[in-house]
Amino acid sequence: PQGSEEAKAFVNAFLKRSMPKMKDEAIQDILTQKAVVLEHYSKKKTKQKRKKTKGFTAKQRREMRLFEIEPEQQRYAIFLPLHELWKQYIRDLCHGLKPDTQPHMIQGKLLKADLHGAIVTVTKSKCPSYVGITGIILQEFKHVFKIITKEDKLKVVPKLNNVFSLEIDGFISYIYGSKFQLRASERSAKKFKLKGTIDL
Repeated sequence: PQGSEEAKAFVNAFLKRSMPKMKDEAIQDILTQKAVVLEHYSKKKTKQKRKKTKGFTAKQRREMRLFEIEPEQQRYAIFLPLHELWKQYIRDLCHGLKPDTQPHMIQGKLLKADLHGAIVTVTKSKCPSYVGITGIILQEFKHVFKIITKEDKLKVVPKLNNVFSLEIDGFISYIYGSKFQLRASERSAKKFKLKGTIDL
C-alpha cells in the first residue's frame, strides 16, 4: 500500500542504484519534489592505443644490405628501360617538352622530379677525377648519387662540390649538387630559389 515502509525502502534503494554519485541527503531532497529525473551514467570506454609499426634502423638496413645492388645486376643495359620510363615521366610532368616551352618552367619541374633513371654527366667538380662521369642514376641519397656507367661500373658520386647536367629532348638542365643535398622525397616539397649566387 502507498506510504508503507516497504514502498519507502524500495524507492530509496532504487534511487540509490539509479543515482550512485548522489548522497542520501540529496536523494531525500529529490523525494520532496513532484518529479524525479533519473540520471544515466555511461561507462567510459578506454581507447586502445595503436602500436606504431617501427621500421628498420639504418644499422639494420645496412646489415640486411637492402640498398646494395648485386655485382651481377650492375649492367648498364639492364637499366636502359628505366631511363626510357624516366623520359616519359618527365614529358608527362612537363605536359610535353615542346620547343616553345619556357625553360624556367622545365627547370622548376626537374628540381622537384624523381631522378632515378635519368642519365647525368658530371660537368664540373672540385675533384677532377669525377669530371666526365656519365651514367644512369640508380639510387639517390641525401649526399650522393649512385650511377651506373656504360662500362658497367657503379660509381658513387657525392653531390657536394659537383655540377651535373642532364639532357632530355634537346633540353639541357644543370644540377648544382651543393644546393641539392636532399632526399628525393624531401626535395619534392622544398621551394627552390630561382636567383642567387651558386658556388661549387
